[in-house]
Amino acid sequence: MNSPMLQFFNVVVTPWKLIGYFAVLLFAGRWLVQMLATRAQGKPVIPTTFWSMSIAGSGLLCAYFIWGKSDSVGLIANLFPMGVAIYNLLIDLRARHAARASDGQSPPPAGTADRPVQESYQQ
Repeated sequence: MNSPMLQFFNVVVTPWKLIGYFAVLLFAGRWLVQMLATRAQGKPVIPTTFWSMSIAGSGLLCAYFIWGKSDSVGLIANLFPMGVAIYNLLIDLRARHAARASDGQSPPPAGTADRPVQESYQQ
């Protein structure tokens, strides 16, 4: 997985680097998802997709830093955001389940922007 696939201007691309690049795109792309959800709702919101992309991006970056680079600093830097994202996703899912049980309604589709940011602080 560390054997070079191609090289651009002295940048060697390996399969692990491709995984790392994809992970960075996921981790950074979550902000685009959040911005689009906020725009659609007309108020600041954090959709479930934001937390899912955070977990996936952090998980892939952790794998990259463990097996692709053997870099403990990068691993530690990604463990904390992943832990926070897992916690927030669980709180979000628990709140959706409670809302569904109290309203007798089906839950909103995963990834939809249905709660303003302020509500997440009041739980």
